[in-house]
Amino acid sequence: QVQLVESGGGSVQAGGSLRLSCAASGPIFRINIMGWYRQAPGKQRELVATITRDGSTNYADSVKGRFTISRDNAKNTVYLQMNSLKPEDTAVYYCHANLVVITGARDYWGQGTLVTVSP
Repeated sequence: QVQLVESGGGSVQAGGSLRLSCAASGPIFRINIMGWYRQAPGKQRELVATITRDGSTNYADSVKGRFTISRDNAKNTVYLQMNSLKPEDTAVYYCHANLVVITGARDYWGQGTLVTVSP
């Protein structure tokens, strides 16, 4: 069974750091784009950052200069290093990946991990 499993969420004070990880597992032929999205209470899910297979990155303006996305293709894992966290970064963070599986290319989502930033 193909799945994305996230880890690394938690609670931190403003100005602190957290690192999220997301590992893809199962019968996967290829991983295309990977990324992180977040959803704060009462708000729509929004893009945080994406990274292509060759390492090209894209960030939301609100996290540029503070967050860094990276991936390890050998481990089928994507990371999100979050520094200088702000209370407005509080949200459930979701991992996304476009995976090539036996039925073709499909989008997969992780279960979400909660990040809470206190003032």
